[in-house]
Amino acid sequence: MDDSDLFASASRLSNPRRPLLGLTVLVVEDSRYACEAMRLLCLRSGARIRRADSLKSANRHLQVYRPSAVVIDLGLPDGSGLDLIKELSNAAPRVSVILGMSGDDDAETAALKAGADGFLAKPVTSLGVFQTAILSKLPTDRQPVGLRHVSNEEVIPDRLAYRDDMAHAAEVLNDNENNQALDYLAQFLGGVARSVGDAPLADAAAALAASRKDGRSSISDTAEIAGLVRERLQERVAI
Repeated sequence: MDDSDLFASASRLSNPRRPLLGLTVLVVEDSRYACEAMRLLCLRSGARIRRADSLKSANRHLQVYRPSAVVIDLGLPDGSGLDLIKELSNAAPRVSVILGMSGDDDAETAALKAGADGFLAKPVTSLGVFQTAILSKLPTDRQPVGLRHVSNEEVIPDRLAYRDDMAHAAEVLNDNENNQALDYLAQFLGGVARSVGDAPLADAAAALAASRKDGRSSISDTAEIAGLVRERLQERVAI
């Protein structure tokens, strides 16, 4: 089903406060906290959202649906989002809007080089930034009619989604002998921690990433992260 065509006419009926009405956004994101933020942004904007937490899940969606826009996190559990960006950028027909997303300050250049139309820097909580990123890349015939209200609203995801991310991290830690699992854990927790403002966990994730990059032992860094994750799971249960 081509969601892009199905809702194209509806997009012409969008209103100033719901400028993405009629569009469908596929969000490829493994963090439940970040995905909850995207859900709220789509809801406030009038867009429908489809979600995938891995490259495999995203490809299943894309075999059935062609969304109006795809927002792709670059660090996914089964590979790099850059590969999906390249694939979608070269596909015919092409998705109208392809956006890369990451908490890594250096990721924007890589996303654009892979073929993304734009980039969203995590944390993505600004309604105005989200809407502009999509609307500015839409073809002329799919632009909403009339003036658009640029919102200053910030969305606040449910903190329980952060607990879900900690539970996921705990599962990955059980496979900490796998080098790829450790690399994924460092980038996953780094992005999630920055999004929620958890400085100690963000620092620990950065230390693990540095150890992995330099080829040093990561045993102590992994142990520290395991302790922090355990603390956060216990705190959420207590709440």
